[in-house]
Amino acid sequence: MSDTNNPYQSPEANVSPVKPLVSQGLLTETMLIHLKGASPWLRFIGILGFISCGGMFLGGIGFIALFSTVSEVWGSIPGIEAYSDVIGAVFAASTGVLFLIYAVLYLFPSLFIYNFGNKIRSYMRNGADQDLEAAFKNNKSLWKYLGILAIISLAFIPVLVIAGIIAAVVMALG
Repeated sequence: MSDTNNPYQSPEANVSPVKPLVSQGLLTETMLIHLKGASPWLRFIGILGFISCGGMFLGGIGFIALFSTVSEVWGSIPGIEAYSDVIGAVFAASTGVLFLIYAVLYLFPSLFIYNFGNKIRSYMRNGADQDLEAAFKNNKSLWKYLGILAIISLAFIPVLVIAGIIAAVVMALG
């Protein structure tokens, strides 16, 4: 009395991993292996970027909060005692503001990198094309943002060179 059809047996479903882009020939297995290998590193670098932004933000607040102490340090330098308060305040405030600006500027690349890695991981888990598209959108946004920052930085170089020449001339004449 052996019955191969057991009514009390739990149901079984034929489940296979979804890899629609592989079946369409758009992504090879090697590409998927490289994406999967990059995902944890991208998330790690993104998290380090967030931590660095937090450190820069706290450093900027610290410089701004301690500018009177910095003024005292500048006052101990021979030859600039008369200007130590102004130089110290300008140095501390400008350094603090620069740290705050850099914290905000570097927050976005960290976010793009982290999201890129996170969406790749999500794609590897569920095979949804939207996750892979979002991953590559974050990658595009990262490089576009960094390219714009590079253009802005290159535009500041001539301004800084001219300001340096003017400062050198003023110091030589004064």
